[in-house]
Amino acid sequence: MNDNNDIQFASDLRNVITRLIKKLRKESPTGSQLSLTERSTMALLYQNKEMLPSELAAAEMITNQSMSQVLNHLSELGYIIRRASTTDKRKVNISLSEHGESTLLQFRHERDEWLANAIAKACAPDEQEVLRKVIAPLNKVVDLK
Repeated sequence: MNDNNDIQFASDLRNVITRLIKKLRKESPTGSQLSLTERSTMALLYQNKEMLPSELAAAEMITNQSMSQVLNHLSELGYIIRRASTTDKRKVNISLSEHGESTLLQFRHERDEWLANAIAKACAPDEQEVLRKVIAPLNKVVDLK
C-alpha cells in the first residue's frame, strides 16, 4: 500500500467505527439517559471498584469541576456511592451502587444483543468469520501505546 491508500484505509476504518459507536449508543434505551462521559465513568468504576473524583477526571480527560457535575447526576440517579476515605477524611472514594452496576450491565447487554442480531441479519457466515478474525488486530491497535 502507498501512503495515500494507507490514509484512506485509516479514514474509512475510523468512519465506520465511529458510525457503529453512534448506532450502538442509540440502541440502548437504558443508556440513553446518560451522556457518554457518564457511561464511561460508570465503566471505569465497574473496572476499578473504587476511585477518587480526581482520578476519574484524569481518566476521562475532563476538569475536576466537570467530573463533579457528572458525579452529581450519577448520584441523583442512585448509580454511585460516595464514601469518606479511611486514610484521609478530606478525600471521597466513589464506587458503583448495586443499582448502578445492574444498570451498566443492562445497557451493555442491550447493545451486545442489538449488535449480535444486526451481525446475524446483515452478514453472511463467511463475513461473520471475517469480523471474528479482525478483533485481535483491532485490539492490538487499541492497546498500542
